[in-house]
This record gives sequence, C-alpha cells and structure tokens, in this order.
Amino acid sequence: MTTQPAPLKSIVIVGGGSAGWMTAAALAQAVGGSCAVTLIESEAIGTVGVGEATIPPIRHFNQRLGIDEATFVRETQGSFKLGIEFVDWGRKHHRYFHPFGQYGAEFDTVPFYHHWMREHLEGRAEGPIDDFSMCWAMARAGKFTPPSPDRRLIQSTFDYAYHFDAGLYAAFLRRYAEARGVRRVEGKVVDVALRGEDGFIDAVTLDNGEQIAGEFFIDCSGFRGLLIEEALHAGYDNWQHWLPCDRAVAVPCERGEFTPYTRSTAREAGWQWRIPLQHRTGNGYVHCSQFISEDEAARTLLANLDGKALADPRPLRFVTGKRRRFWERNCVAIGLSAGFMEPLESTSLHLIQYGIMRLIALLPDNTMSPLLAREYNAQTSREYELIRDFLILHYKATERDDSELWRYCAAMPIPDSLQYKIDHFRSSGMLVADGQELFANPSWIAVYLGQGIVPERAPALAQMRSGVPVAERLRQIRSAMDEAVAAMPSHGEFIARHCAAPSLNP
Repeated sequence: MTTQPAPLKSIVIVGGGSAGWMTAAALAQAVGGSCAVTLIESEAIGTVGVGEATIPPIRHFNQRLGIDEATFVRETQGSFKLGIEFVDWGRKHHRYFHPFGQYGAEFDTVPFYHHWMREHLEGRAEGPIDDFSMCWAMARAGKFTPPSPDRRLIQSTFDYAYHFDAGLYAAFLRRYAEARGVRRVEGKVVDVALRGEDGFIDAVTLDNGEQIAGEFFIDCSGFRGLLIEEALHAGYDNWQHWLPCDRAVAVPCERGEFTPYTRSTAREAGWQWRIPLQHRTGNGYVHCSQFISEDEAARTLLANLDGKALADPRPLRFVTGKRRRFWERNCVAIGLSAGFMEPLESTSLHLIQYGIMRLIALLPDNTMSPLLAREYNAQTSREYELIRDFLILHYKATERDDSELWRYCAAMPIPDSLQYKIDHFRSSGMLVADGQELFANPSWIAVYLGQGIVPERAPALAQMRSGVPVAERLRQIRSAMDEAVAAMPSHGEFIARHCAAPSLNP
C-alpha cells in the first residue's frame, strides 16, 4: 500500500546536551506544536560540554528563537568573543589574531587588503595587518561594545560571538523547549527496533522497559552514534592523518584576565585553549596520543593555568572526521554523533546549529523522500570538508620543527582543495573561496599571514592604482580605530552594566 503524504506527527530526539536541546528548541519553535517532539536523555550519562567558545552565527540562532541576548549571557555565565589569539603556532614566541570582522575600511574600488599587501611587500606598511582589525584593537585593550549599525563608521566593521557554559546553555534551552511543548523522558536507550520491510527505526526501548515510537529520529547521542552508527551503520570518514590530535584534557580554573577573546596556544604535542567566562576560565589541552601521554598532557595543562584549578582534569577521546551519511533512512545525526571537528576554530556548536537549520529546511513528510536525505548529506558533507581544510591550514602552515607533532604536520600531504588555495595566495595574494565557505576572506588572510604564508606579489590591480593616497588612508583608519576604542567600556564594565550573572551583581 502506498503511503499518502502527510506531515510528521512525532519526532524523537535521543540525547540531550547542547545538541539535543538546541535541536529540541529549534524544532519546537519551527513546528509550532503541530508535531509531537520527545527528547530522551539520561542524567547518568555525562555530556562533553567543551563547546564553550562560539562563532558569530550563534547569534542568529538565538535571534531566530527570539532569545534576548542579555538574558542569555546572564543565564549562561557568558562573555563576549571578538576572535581568537593564536600563540606559538607559525613559530615560537609569535602571536597573531583571527578577528570576527573585516580588516580596515574600504576606500577604493580595490579591496583594502590588496592595498595593504602592496604597502607591506614594498616595506611601507606600518605594522602587521592585525593593526587594522577593529576586533584586535578592542581585544588588546580589553574593550567591548556591540558594533554600530551605521556602516559609515569604523565601529561597524567587526562582529562578535560568545563564550558560555555549555551545560547552562543546554539547561536554558531545555526550559525554552519544554515551555513550547517538548516532552523530556528520563532513561537510557538499550535497544533500537528496526522495521522489517525497509530497515527504518520504528521505536527505541529504554532501560526501564518503556518503548518510545516515532516517525523520525534525531541522533544526539554523542560520539557513540547510538542510532546512526550502531543501529544504521552509516559509516565514518577518519581524517586523523590530516588532523592528528585525538585526545583532550579539560579543566576549569579560577577566573583570571577577563579577555573578550579566546586564546589558543600551541604546545609540543597539540594546543591549549583558554576561554574566559564570568565565573571561571575554561581550559583544555588538545593533543595527539602518539606524541604525549594523557598524564603528561594533564600536567602540562595544570602548569599553564591562570589560576587555581577547580576540578581534576577530565580526559576526552575522539576521532576527527565525519559520518559518510548524516541522514540515513528516517534518522539524522546532529552534533558529535554526526562527526567531530576539533574545537580549534570553535565550530562544534556551529555544526550543530547548521545541521538543525538544514534539517528544518529539508524536513520530510511521512513519505521520507530519499531526495531530501541526499541533499542534506551533500550539503553537510561539503560543510565539513570546507571546515576541515581551514583547520588543516593551521597545522600545515608552520615553521616549527621543535617536536615530533610539528615536524609531522609540516611534512604531511594535504588535500588538493587546500593546496590549490595556498598556491593562489602564495603566488599573487588571491583568495580562492567556495560560495559555501563558513570562514570568509578575513579568516583565511589572518591564518595565512599569521603563520608565515606571504604572497610573492600583491594582486595586479592594486599595483595599477598609483593615484590612490593609500598611506594617508591607512593612517586615517588607524586613528579612527584608536579614537573609537578609547571611548568604549571595558569588557567587564559592559557585562556588569548589561548582563552580569546574579552571583556577580552587588
């Protein structure tokens, strides 16, 4: 008998944490009560919870849900993020900044960056390109205020994201979702029943014997991939030969300097993150188990904290890569069950967010058209590959040869897609981008130049614009940035005025 098309009546989410509750909140807002949404989670199963640093698209996710920014920051002990400072990556004792925003301000038909590069290569640029980033000017001064909506002002040239406690964010979204009809069920899934005729998931069984049926299932079960892999065998692409880190140790410490940015410091066998929240600082050491033991990694992390550790280091194990099929039959994997891209560029929550938005855009009816799954898989796979290449660039573009990891990374073959981009930039300063790139031109510029990939010559058109008063414009931009930053409140002052957590208020 042919199934007659009809809207879905039941969706089951397996797993909580950030992935589960972001999915539940967004679905509740999207379907408006016309479809039953059930989320199964167990308090006995912990969540990874290291995704405390984000990138600007998270703001659009919250706005779509109608979440007030000040309330969100207050409830999650959050802070603001203007970018990432990279320390010791290209070479030791060197640092650069990856900003959320453009460089400089446009003053000609040729992009600002092209003019700066010509000046730099001819020895006339005053300082690195970081000095023309509004984000870095604010970050190094410890200042924060939202960007101006007036596009004529230098204060409009930056963007921002957040640092927050991922556990508190999940709890915040749980309240949001349950208020909109999502049903939470406590329990562990111990069995997955598949339909005999097509292998679709029919129901899951909990450890108390309860069966929960659904028409569509979303796997937010973490690395295990309880539905997508253990039940449906979707397969996994392992990218560890390009991104060799496979372990992390994480520990919170007392809050130190309250910076409006994340810091990533390269270590001998990986890198250390530093994420300032209102009530503590999050820290972790992402490393490669081939080159350092877990105990030694923990000792290294504890020796490089801002303040007293507030817990014992917690180990995490992962395999960088992605599912071969994110949507298989009547199941979609969201979050760590879909794949893992190490948190070097804070993409973990972004991949959750865009997986959800893509699912909502392609949400099936009860006929489960395979064309929808095919499109979802193609788009999601491409997104992972583009992010993968950007992450590989950080490891490959290094002059470090002081440890086994960095010697391996400098010598390793890389994807042709990334080599093609590097060749274009090194040859003539050209930025080759895919239309679906998450990281836009300023991000690539930051890492290329910050890690020692410098063009042999400036783009041709910049060299033909001899009548443009470039030096004068560069000085004007620097002056405008200095004046704007001087008038801004500090990061701490801004939060105290607008979104301090209750424990920090007098």
